[in-house]
Amino acid sequence: MNRSSGIRPRPLRRPVRGPALPAAVLLALVLAGCSDPEGAGSAHGEPELGEVPVAPATASLSLPLDAYTDTDAETVRMGQVQQRLLSRCMARYGFPYEEVRPSGSAGAQGPEGRHRVLFGAADPEFAAAHGYDVNAGKGPPVRPPAAPLSESAALVMHGERPGGQQGAAQPPDAPSEEEAAQVDSGIDVGGQKVPVGGCMREAYRKLYAPTKDSVDLLFPFGLASEAHERSKGDSRVTEVLKNWSACMEKSGYTGLKDPYEVVQKLGLEADPGGPKAVTAAKADVACKREVNLVGIWAAVEAAYQKRLVEEQAETLALYKKQREARYKLAAGLL
Repeated sequence: MNRSSGIRPRPLRRPVRGPALPAAVLLALVLAGCSDPEGAGSAHGEPELGEVPVAPATASLSLPLDAYTDTDAETVRMGQVQQRLLSRCMARYGFPYEEVRPSGSAGAQGPEGRHRVLFGAADPEFAAAHGYDVNAGKGPPVRPPAAPLSESAALVMHGERPGGQQGAAQPPDAPSEEEAAQVDSGIDVGGQKVPVGGCMREAYRKLYAPTKDSVDLLFPFGLASEAHERSKGDSRVTEVLKNWSACMEKSGYTGLKDPYEVVQKLGLEADPGGPKAVTAAKADVACKREVNLVGIWAAVEAAYQKRLVEEQAETLALYKKQREARYKLAAGLL
């Protein structure tokens, strides 16, 4: 995933996230083992690296925070669970709700795995077939045609009355389902109290925030984003980016500093899977493999993730336990 250029604030837990190698690859491997002036592995210096793979397929990459994040298929499954909880909530008030279902190809991991676009285009076969079109082969969610919600059904769904005036007091809400039980939404439909935030918020809370000590769903993602941003400033990554940029320049693509700006700087947004994009993507991937960008950057990012996992071990242990509870809930609903 292409993460933002700025360091994301870390979400906090609420009280109780064979062949010979090219010369450029050999140089990159040496640089990957260099020490930081502040002391490699120190709390504030550049961490020591583990094994640095050579031109690995992204499907083979394994990062420390993978243990706390869902695959595409798991994300789709949790979305279905949330839809089922929403449908059950609406049914309590006598309103039918057609669940959104993924298309046949939605959530497929594909050949590159969960890290397939972490460092931009990386798979030679995908680049040759689709260029930079990361959505190639994916279908949109499938939702049966549904009649517009009545005013009462919309009230139950969203938990707020339509047409609220600007500046009016916000409707009540609650961070967790445990706390929601103590909050009056002030809305009744058919003699039943509507949950705060409506059925949409209830479905989310039941799945992701059932208790007061529920860890923010985005906590591991925030840590992964932080590790990625730290890795960008690491001397071993900045060096391999220079090598990649020089390789791209030899291929006729000048002024590129990192893989995340290729599509925009080359004007490929309108047709990311077209012939021009395919040619650029093939050169991009070839250069990454020549300088071992994916291998080195993945090793550096893994080192920063490992440091953050150690720092946040207590919260991550609680998050993992709550994630397992979500899977157990899913098993009983789907």
